Amino acid sequence: MSTGPQPLDPGIRRRIADSFLPDRWLYWYARSKLGSDPLYGGVAEALRDTRAPLLDIGCGIGLLVHALRACGVDLEYTGVDNDGGKVEQGRLAIARTQLPHARLMAVDATAGLPHHRGSVTLLDVLQFLPPEAQSPLLADVAARVSQEGRLVIRTGLADGNWRSHVTRGVDVLSRWLRWMNAGPTRYPGRDALAAELSSHGLTATFTPLWGRTPFNNWLVVASRQSSGSGTTVR
Repeated sequence: MSTGPQPLDPGIRRRIADSFLPDRWLYWYARSKLGSDPLYGGVAEALRDTRAPLLDIGCGIGLLVHALRACGVDLEYTGVDNDGGKVEQGRLAIARTQLPHARLMAVDATAGLPHHRGSVTLLDVLQFLPPEAQSPLLADVAARVSQEGRLVIRTGLADGNWRSHVTRGVDVLSRWLRWMNAGPTRYPGRDALAAELSSHGLTATFTPLWGRTPFNNWLVVASRQSSGSGTTVR
């Protein structure tokens, strides 16, 4: 049984993949990723009811902005990543499709983030940071989430099940294949992550996001509340 949003339909993912031509490797990577990973539909639903500008930390080649626009979520978008090669590839794809109000920047998030106020996405990033860098980044990110914005995190959780072991193994393989420029260090625990977000005034909802994959991925959506606080697990 699948859990959470489903991958994008074939027509949408083919159109997005076309943006990365003539690079055939990126074309097939984008098409495969969009067709197997429920992440993009999940983030689109999380951001659908806000017009706040979006800062996407760890944007890679910028697939998220293409997917959001295809899903009808048209937000001002800034993507940052510490891999300059991926950023340049993403810039070329944005230029080819002439996406408005979208830019990518080569930035090391652990050294400081650009000025921003609105929504923030932190997708498959936390587990690749040294443990001592995770809390400072979360504090920096939370400070940029506005009242109408959302903080959307996708991460594996340290709960010891079989999916956790598969997730770590694939993250290690991604580093070995040099697609990621860092290997996994520490996956956050659910209670600890919820408490940390709460300390920054954010209430979080945790939703399983493994879809048809074997990975222990969770979508964490946090927002500021005018009253009350807490954590919901679905």
